[in-house]
Amino acid sequence: MKKILAFAGSNSSTSINQKLVDFAASKISGHEVQHINLTDYNLPLFGVDIEKEQGYSVELSLLRNEIMDADALMISVNEHNGAVSAFFKNVIDWLSRIEYKFLAQKKILLMSTSPGKRGAASALEYTKGVIPRFGGEVVESFSFPSFEDNFSEEKQTITNEVLLLGFMDVIQNFEHQINT
Repeated sequence: MKKILAFAGSNSSTSINQKLVDFAASKISGHEVQHINLTDYNLPLFGVDIEKEQGYSVELSLLRNEIMDADALMISVNEHNGAVSAFFKNVIDWLSRIEYKFLAQKKILLMSTSPGKRGAASALEYTKGVIPRFGGEVVESFSFPSFEDNFSEEKQTITNEVLLLGFMDVIQNFEHQINT
């Protein structure tokens, strides 16, 4: 059994990316899935001066330890104006300063969603590009378009059959990858 850490890159209290990662985690079987909320780790906007004056916070160390203790990660990233959110970028900035290879040997399922037809594809592609820099391996990815049109919060399921089949295929492939 592997330990999987699941979280969204959003700081919204009504995050659809959190809903997507929670749904994905509910489809994992035979592994321990731990959910965290990045807003529980209070990190100021990264700056070299803050780093020099204040060092690394206990909360940052706790977050790094959660990541280091996991065998794999499930991350759903949000998008602001065609880019990864400043909130998530800030978390990455801090983590990479405390330990550059903070994702070393982590297998990652990377997802994104948005209300629009592109499903936060730009944020997904950006994040796919930077994860290897920090030692992680994106073994599966999925961009989920038009969240409100394709997901029923009441039923907690993907309502579009084609999307559901593709999503479940990604989940199964991720599980296979972390078992090898």
